[in-house]
Amino acid sequence: MQPPRNETRTGLLCSVAAYSIWGLFPLYWPLLEPSGAVEILAHRMVWSLATVLVVLAVTRRWDWIRPLLRQPRRLVMIALGAALISVNWGVYIWGVNSGHVVETSMGYFINPLVSIAFGVLVLRERLRALQWVAVGVGAAAVVVMAVAYGKPPWIALTLAISFSTYGLVKKKVGLGGVESMAAETAVQFLPALGFLLFLGSSGHSTYASEGTGHALLLMGTGAITALPLVCFGIAAVRLPLSVIGMVQYLAPVFQFALGLLVFHETMPAERWAGFALIWLALALLSWDALRTARTARAELRAARQKAERTEQAGRTDKAGLDATVHTEITEDTGTTETPEATAQGR
Repeated sequence: MQPPRNETRTGLLCSVAAYSIWGLFPLYWPLLEPSGAVEILAHRMVWSLATVLVVLAVTRRWDWIRPLLRQPRRLVMIALGAALISVNWGVYIWGVNSGHVVETSMGYFINPLVSIAFGVLVLRERLRALQWVAVGVGAAAVVVMAVAYGKPPWIALTLAISFSTYGLVKKKVGLGGVESMAAETAVQFLPALGFLLFLGSSGHSTYASEGTGHALLLMGTGAITALPLVCFGIAAVRLPLSVIGMVQYLAPVFQFALGLLVFHETMPAERWAGFALIWLALALLSWDALRTARTARAELRAARQKAERTEQAGRTDKAGLDATVHTEITEDTGTTETPEATAQGR
């Protein structure tokens, strides 16, 4: 069994790897041109299922399938999750390959704010004051970005809303990361395969016409989808949610940097102002989360110390009672032994 420190280090490395891979996705999708976004999406669905089946075969994790098939409500939720993540993947691929990398990064920056808003509206959660302020600042950022773009930032909003809704659905389904991906891609598989066969029969498929390297890159969409998910699964059981919540910002940070430095997208002052507001909102959220986690740890530590003191007091009282009873017994029998002497004589 590994020491806790090694477990934490492994979890941190895996979480950084997962979010770094997600953040570097914009470098991969342009390699798949001249394939269109829909064809890339269909290949991602097909090859993701193939990859995750290999993972399940290696780990021998099949026992969840039969109980799931007997639960129609969960199957409906899985189908809904598959539809939502299909929208998210499709818009993301199209956004990157259409020169909107910076806006896709904004979608994942505002995703935590949308998730909090969903928590209030759907789950009836109560927000702390600082969380309300962060949501308000985030809403102001969207307004500023709408002015900067001349229209609502629909790519960012679609990514944030689809992924936040997908998170709610996954919470209801209650499957692990790999199992959830297997179930969702199983739903996606037949429509995606049918679309690819249609493209091939109509002569519009790039899978076979653009060479072996292109075909291998399309097949690789399955591996690059599954790999960060596996890393995230390893991290999730080893790290507190507060740490994972901080690391998750690596992905949009990398996407934003790629949009500026690699794809050379323009950033007028209005967009910088919008992003500044988003980052302020995320800073407020992060500060609130860290403060809340620190308070919770202090309360847990105080509760443990109180429990230990109560237990110690109970042991002391019991020892005193035993000593009193022993003294009374020895007096009744005419002896004068103390409990210590009795113990030494045994």
